[in-house]
This record gives sequence, C-alpha cells and structure tokens, in this order.
Amino acid sequence: MTGDRIALAVHDHGGDGSPLLLLHGARRTLADWAAVAPLLVPRHRVLSVDLRGHGLSPSGPWSLPEVLGDIEAVMEEYGIPGALPVGHSLGGMIAVLYALEHPEVTPGAVNLDGYGWGRPDQYVGLDAEFVAEHRRRLPKLAAATWGQPLLAGGLKDLLARERATSDRLGIPYELLEAGVLRSVRERPGGGLEVRPERRHALEMLDFIESLDLFALFRRMTRPLLLGCALRPAASVPGLKWFDDLMAAYARGLARDLAELAAQRPDVTLAQIDSTHDMLLENPRAVADAILDFAS
Repeated sequence: MTGDRIALAVHDHGGDGSPLLLLHGARRTLADWAAVAPLLVPRHRVLSVDLRGHGLSPSGPWSLPEVLGDIEAVMEEYGIPGALPVGHSLGGMIAVLYALEHPEVTPGAVNLDGYGWGRPDQYVGLDAEFVAEHRRRLPKLAAATWGQPLLAGGLKDLLARERATSDRLGIPYELLEAGVLRSVRERPGGGLEVRPERRHALEMLDFIESLDLFALFRRMTRPLLLGCALRPAASVPGLKWFDDLMAAYARGLARDLAELAAQRPDVTLAQIDSTHDMLLENPRAVADAILDFAS
C-alpha cells in the first residue's frame, strides 16, 4: 500500500472530554496503554491505536507521510480532528511530528521518553572516541533482533521473559502478556514472528535515526509535554559499554531538556519514576502528567 493510508486497529476507550489519541512505541502495541487509558477517561475522550505494521494493524512502508496519514485518517473517522496526540517512545516522536504538520487544529503534543539515541554531544562525561565507536552500535543492536522469526519454543520463551520482567519490575503479568500476544503472528512460510516484519522494522530504525528531535521541539509553536524516565533501562548482560553509554546519555538529555524548558515557557517537563517502560511500570504518574498538561 505504498503512498496510501492504512486502516489502523483502534481501541475506543470512551469518555466525553477533549480527545486524546494514544500512540505506542516501536515493537509495542496499543495494549501498553491498558493501565493508563482508564485513568484518562473521566476527563477525556480517549482512543489508542496500533501503528502500521504493529499489533493488529496492516503492514506498510515506514515513511513519514504514510504514518501521519494513518493517524489523520483515524481522527477523521472518529470525528476528533483536534485530538491531542500522546505518544510513548517512537509514538512520542510521531506525536510531535503530527502536531508540527497540523498546527492549525492540533492543540499540542505529548512525548513520553521518545528521544531515540541522541546526538554524540549528548553523551556527557565519556571520551569522544568511545562515544563515536559505541553510539553507532545502538541501532545495530536493535536491528539484530527486530523483525526476526522466533525460534522453536520462542513464544513460550518470550512469555517466560515477560514473567521475569513482571516479577522484577512489579508490572502485572497480564499487561505484558497481552502485548506479546497482540504482536506475535504466524509467518507466511511457517513459524512465528514478532511484528513489525523485518523489512519494515529496518525502515523504522532508519526513520528514528533520521530525526533531529531537539530541532523538532524548537519548531513547535504549540504546548509540548516532554516526559523523561528517572531510572535507567535494564543492563544488557556482557555489554558494559551499553550501561556506560546510557548513563552518559541520561546526563546529556537531562541537561538539554532543562535548557529547552528554561527557554520555552510552552514546554513542560515531567519526570516519571520508572524506566523507559513507564506506561506499564507507573501508569498513575504517566496519567497525572498527561492530565495536568491537557487540563
């Protein structure tokens, strides 16, 4: 469907207030919003979607016009052209891009921890050569697993890892399981894979890498909420360089977000006591930040 909109899978959570459209992160689904959305409904009309190639939505090329067109089509279909786009991770980047494309009707944007891998100068306190060497490994690390088929016993193993995550972080297991089951599908040639399929996953990675996010933030003329996780992501066994890189990036990101907010009174910062998986770990804090901003 190159150049065409895709009919996204939508969950209408209900509500009668000003509309919110919830967008998930890369390789995730609308199931991530299951604990947050009910906290928003008393004051807002709330819808969540599976982005193209994710969850129950059809696949298609990952390019900006198509992705934004999908979202616009949902807003048209449900009669909410002025909805506030609220996104986590990749969804947060898309929320900002959508607001920039529709400034006449979109009241602002919410980006919850959607900052990609940042610029080299944001890795504070590390040698420049170390950053240059290891920063470029981050997309490759993601590409090694995104869109790959599950091996025999893969679904069982995947759910076992989600159970361990539930135990470690206190996330209800049913939330994690719902996301996995919504993402896994049978491959045409047999076996299982976690959506999106690999060619579109690689397009998505290239899309993320192409964005100069702080340049986008500065272009915003509408109010912008930027959420940031206070706790680091889980370590990757055997990859100490990853932990060092992420700690340095957290320092640079906090510096640049604070500077942006000091310069722009229409930019609001929200620190969320969680790791990157804030929708699942601390839905109350996420909902409170959105409600305070959207009021």
